Amino acid sequence: MCGIAGFCDFTKLLDKQTLINMTDILNHRGPDDSGYSLLNSKYANIGLGHRRLSILDLSSHGHQPMAYEALEIIYNGEVYNFKEIRDELEKFDYYFESDSDTEVILKAYHKWGIKAVDKFNGMFAIAIYDKAIDKLFLIRDRAGIKPLYYYEKDDVFMFGSELKSFHENDKFEKEIDFDALAQYFHYGYIPQPYSIFKNCKKLLSGHYLEYDLKNKKSILKKYWDVKHFYNLPKKNINYNDAMDDIESLMKSAFTYRVVSDVPVGVFLSGGYDSSAVAAILQKNSEQKIKTFSIGFYEEGYNEAHHAKKVAEHLGTEHTEYYCTQKEALEILPTLPDIYDEPFGDSSAIPTILVSKLAKKDVTVALSADAGDEIFGGYGKYKTSLKYNNFFSKFPKFTHNSMSYLFNNINPTKIPVLKNKYNIDSRFKKVAEILKSSSSVSAMKYTSHMFTEYEIKKLFNNDYVELKTYFDTNDELKNTNDELNKMFAIDYQTYLPDDILTKVDKATMSVSLEGREPFLDYRIIEYAAQLPSSYKMDETQTKIILKDIVHKYIPKEMMDRPKMGFGVPISEWFRDELKEYFYKYFSEERLEIAGLNSEEVIQLRDQYLDGQDVNTRRLWFILMYMMWYERWM
Repeated sequence: MCGIAGFCDFTKLLDKQTLINMTDILNHRGPDDSGYSLLNSKYANIGLGHRRLSILDLSSHGHQPMAYEALEIIYNGEVYNFKEIRDELEKFDYYFESDSDTEVILKAYHKWGIKAVDKFNGMFAIAIYDKAIDKLFLIRDRAGIKPLYYYEKDDVFMFGSELKSFHENDKFEKEIDFDALAQYFHYGYIPQPYSIFKNCKKLLSGHYLEYDLKNKKSILKKYWDVKHFYNLPKKNINYNDAMDDIESLMKSAFTYRVVSDVPVGVFLSGGYDSSAVAAILQKNSEQKIKTFSIGFYEEGYNEAHHAKKVAEHLGTEHTEYYCTQKEALEILPTLPDIYDEPFGDSSAIPTILVSKLAKKDVTVALSADAGDEIFGGYGKYKTSLKYNNFFSKFPKFTHNSMSYLFNNINPTKIPVLKNKYNIDSRFKKVAEILKSSSSVSAMKYTSHMFTEYEIKKLFNNDYVELKTYFDTNDELKNTNDELNKMFAIDYQTYLPDDILTKVDKATMSVSLEGREPFLDYRIIEYAAQLPSSYKMDETQTKIILKDIVHKYIPKEMMDRPKMGFGVPISEWFRDELKEYFYKYFSEERLEIAGLNSEEVIQLRDQYLDGQDVNTRRLWFILMYMMWYERWM
């Protein structure tokens, strides 16, 4: 796992020190080695910088940037099937000096060009400069596990694993994109391809960008799309055979992800996803695998005792740690530095803490993300389906008038409603859902923390609603039912932009490589072609995954209500947050940051007065304000 940064400078004024600064700010992503190449073409200076966390081939042979003939590469990630690709290349008389996957990627590109990416099974953000044709290629993995940002304005094009690299380049103009900021207040993250800054984007997952230095033009091209596999005819296969196939794919995927020249562990929550990873790996290992879990003293949030029972049953070498309020509070001021774009998922805190715990014993940790998106694990899918089914009973022509009514009624003035939790915001959300034309659209609106109406009141700036993957429902054929459509869209929104962003930044902040075994593309390509009834129905979630886990762990040990990896913000920070709210929610600070101080201060004072306010709304605002102070 590594950090990469670079630029194409058409003024030819940027020097090697700028490249070093852009690269070394990513030291946490790769403390073991560094490398910098400043190349000169007819059209521009090209900078390629790399920070290395040594995982495979710990020798200097794995050093980057790595060159071969007219090609030079920097790369962040792991290609797990590199040995098979290497064997294939050796048949074409390619010779290898290292045991690294970097050299395999480079020579695979040399042999097959950009089509080589179709062979890669892994997580990756790759930059390849092809001197022969003066083109730079940026490539991001299928699911979007590894981040890659790029910035393009005037005479400079730059890219990096994190936005903080750009701040080290004087050519970077940090101007907030309020259209993208509105998306943050909707979801708590900024969905791809947008970023918090103008002229700056995330490279879309499953895409590559071809940058032509001669013409100063970039072309974005898609090489993989999860919706393609959802649109294939559903498999004509019985349930038990499908379960056997999924289990076989999981065994292969999980085994790939423990290949390493350094110690490997597993994050274990005790839920079905992480238990599946731990169970299958332990079953196929002669040694005890290392498992790690974080617990909370607040019972409603604690899963550590469940994880411990699973670990004891499987016979893993288990480490658990109970997080205190004091430790969580120490993490709080570091969040805007770790998450250098506004990020509102408070479970970043325990993710950072479990990463610190694991780093004491291992350099690689397997997470178990994507089980919910692949196999149907979230309650929001059923909720969105119910909303869509309910409102579809009303004539279409009434929806706009009903939406207007819900937006403009003040429910706090209605005696029977005024004391209901978060009632005003809930009315505004219903007003949005009334505009839905599908369950995917309903899911989009139920996912909003702040509605469009509320953001217009929150902002001092005008903004427009950006199109995202939530708005691509029409690309899914009707061979998919509403559940499968929601799974597909969630795979391209919440998964990469919240879950995977959270884990990447948290693990990398302590120089720990996080691997995602459920995100082997073979699993989703297969699962996408299964009927949704094999995954979710009116009473059950993750049906097929749970039945696989029950082969390894007794059902009675696993069967319990789902818990998210949340943190008790209200309980932990009720006293401390007062100090933060008074500091960051002052009239002057809010107005400078582009927010309507009257709206925010009213929300703050309702909370401080003990009213039943949704704390997550205040958390979103706080994370933005802390980010603004750190980076603007």
